[in-house]
Amino acid sequence: MKDQQGSNRISSGVIAAVSAVVVAVGGGVAWFTTQSNNIPTPSNPSGQIAQPVKPSTRQPGNEQTPNVYWLRPKDKNVALVPQPVKVASVLPNQALEAAFQSLLAGPTEGTDSTTIPKGTKLLGLKSENDEVHVNLSEDFTSGGGSTSMMGRVGQVVYTATTLNPKAKVYIDVNGKPLDVLGGEGVELQQPLTRESFQKNYPL
Repeated sequence: MKDQQGSNRISSGVIAAVSAVVVAVGGGVAWFTTQSNNIPTPSNPSGQIAQPVKPSTRQPGNEQTPNVYWLRPKDKNVALVPQPVKVASVLPNQALEAAFQSLLAGPTEGTDSTTIPKGTKLLGLKSENDEVHVNLSEDFTSGGGSTSMMGRVGQVVYTATTLNPKAKVYIDVNGKPLDVLGGEGVELQQPLTRESFQKNYPL
């Protein structure tokens, strides 16, 4: 009888110990689960899951195709002809800057030409409130007669207004307004628009 009671006590003790372990483990798991749920996620503290998607949804609206304007013989004169430049622009003025870089690099098609002297650099460009300010290096004024001068001014005016044909264009050379062009002293009345260019400086 005593041995049976002893074994019963041992069994009861083992069961009690096992139960305590199970309860402790279960409680620990529950506590860990609770704590895990309470820990904020550092990578996304605000919980805005859609945040990374927003830039990609806005990009198509920012994609612009400005035109670069070249000169092409037409009858006895020359005409300004557009060539599209694809630009995935995100920042302001990015599309227009890319267009001017292409313009200053020169035409790629054989029938088109430019009277903008090689080496002319874009020193600055700003477009806001229907105005476009273009700052070019001094190379822009070198060489050529009045026809050449008018051609290059037309290229700048039309390229600058490619995204806003009604915009007013201000041309600077080394930061100073370009009032007189070339040795023949062709005066520019700024600001220039497409309309005023066609009227006052026909090619």
